[in-house]
Amino acid sequence: MKLVVEIITPQNEVFKGEADEVIVPTVTGELGILPNHASLLTQVLPGELIIKTGGKSQSFAIMGGYLEVSNNQVNVLGDYAVRAESIEIAKAQAAKEKAEKLMKEKTGREDFATIEAGLRRSLLELKVARKHRPKIF
Repeated sequence: MKLVVEIITPQNEVFKGEADEVIVPTVTGELGILPNHASLLTQVLPGELIIKTGGKSQSFAIMGGYLEVSNNQVNVLGDYAVRAESIEIAKAQAAKEKAEKLMKEKTGREDFATIEAGLRRSLLELKVARKHRPKIF
């Protein structure tokens, strides 16, 4: 028996397919979901989401959202998510450096929060990309 998994963000459908296991960063720690898991609704924290199928793993950087599990259906409604192999490392590094520079300048509270969110996203993308493409670094 397989899980049916969907990862959806406001921008697009990031993943739709079957899986043997899904590992999600939640408020209570990393949660492993296998077929016939109990129904569940919980908050997803920023981190790495892993989908395992047939001995292979696919990783995603996710910036938070919500997870719903019911009847072998796993729905992740994410604020932002990207496949590890789709992360543009140079772009993420440039965004990180720009955000760090802007944070050093005097900005209003709203600007600071926006810049900080961008920095966190860039750091997460770099962390996930480095984990899955160590030969580049």
